[in-house]
Amino acid sequence: MSKLTREEMDRIINEHFGYEAQDDIDGVVNTLTDDVEHDVVGSPGSQVTGREAARKYYSNLFPSLKGESVQPLRRYYGDDFMIDETLWTGHVDGRALGAPGGEGHASFRILHILEFRDGKISRENVWMDLATVMKQLQQPA
Repeated sequence: MSKLTREEMDRIINEHFGYEAQDDIDGVVNTLTDDVEHDVVGSPGSQVTGREAARKYYSNLFPSLKGESVQPLRRYYGDDFMIDETLWTGHVDGRALGAPGGEGHASFRILHILEFRDGKISRENVWMDLATVMKQLQQPA
């Protein structure tokens, strides 16, 4: 098995992000391996294994997030892995991310640690700046 190039990893993750932006669960899941490891650290129910478990997670998540833009800030590459720092902007229901209460417009950084196998994402580990989300979603007193 040959190693993926940076361009191939970029294509796969950009496709994945594109499907997320469209709330296309089938598209998102099709970018994942059958045995994908998926974890959005701190988000309830996100630490799952397998496409169908990831599908269930995304089905619960998408109604709570409406993205407007995903802006890659930095990407670091290794042998079949990528670290991606992204600025996400959109409407958030904070409870969906494990942040107590509040919903509204937010912009925050996300760090993805991704592993690839057979042209798909085999591991997606996501770290979000929840403190920034919570601050932006605080209701005025």
